[in-house]
Amino acid sequence: MAGENQEDQILMARAAWLYHVGGLNQEATAKRLGLTRARVNKLLSDARDTGLVSISINPANVGLLPVEEAIRQHYGLEFCICTPALGHDIDVAESAAILAPFAFRAVGAAAGSHLRRHLAETPHAIVGTGWGRTLEQMTRQLAGVSAPGARFISLMGSLTSNLAFNPFEVVHAFARTTGAEGFFLPVPFIADTPEVRDILLSQQSVQQALTLARSTTVAYISVGELREESLLRAQGMISATELAELRELGAVGDTNGLFFDAKGQAVAHPLNRRTIALGFDDLRKTCTVALVAGRSKLDAARGFLASGVARGLIIDGDTAIALSQQG
Repeated sequence: MAGENQEDQILMARAAWLYHVGGLNQEATAKRLGLTRARVNKLLSDARDTGLVSISINPANVGLLPVEEAIRQHYGLEFCICTPALGHDIDVAESAAILAPFAFRAVGAAAGSHLRRHLAETPHAIVGTGWGRTLEQMTRQLAGVSAPGARFISLMGSLTSNLAFNPFEVVHAFARTTGAEGFFLPVPFIADTPEVRDILLSQQSVQQALTLARSTTVAYISVGELREESLLRAQGMISATELAELRELGAVGDTNGLFFDAKGQAVAHPLNRRTIALGFDDLRKTCTVALVAGRSKLDAARGFLASGVARGLIIDGDTAIALSQQG
């Protein structure tokens, strides 16, 4: 009961901030918070009755809502969700290693909550998924969710040499937990050559999977940074030489098989002709939600958001603060 009361207090403060300070009407406030208009009306009424808005709104409950709004408006997003920030009192050089594990879990949990709402509102949802540590954490947040009418589809080639965090395992975990159906692209993430990629894409099973992937009602993809410690290098999916070449061409990150620069444009590297995944043009047609966990992904996040692909962003609070300050 105590947890529910605390959640109500936080929702009350966020609704009050959006309505009284942000200038949104009740309908827009409800959409931003993912609530019904009736619920927002009740929250605003309770806020007045309890004196929450008589003088000021409790900033402790508002949390990072001003940061969320700044990022949302700057990048033209439909929504931005920030997890709590923990690194204010930690040296930046030390904070990355200390906060990175928390960032993956926190963003995964927030994304899981977002998916819960989508499955509840859309019984026959088609959910597109990427890969990585954040998506893997997300699969752990759906205990008790039943969505037998939903379908999960990997948005990228699902056959990799290592099972850790790979697209097939992500889809399988989502489907197993929710009772939904799972589908995946039965090809490697990165083909040996562009010619091999074209042959694989011509296969009927691959085309059928891509057709389903283009029908998603929501897509969750993580944004990756380009450095030696990144998952792509840790999993041996690109070489040190390729990493250096990408960075020399101006690449700042990757997502869903595309390496992009600070303006969100694809760089002219052969890898962008060898990856097998749903491209940016298709992702723009669905509700693509970018997941960003960790300050090491700050440049990659900024570049990806500049592409205009994402409609929503779920990001850890410390990275969000840095993004809003440098955006």
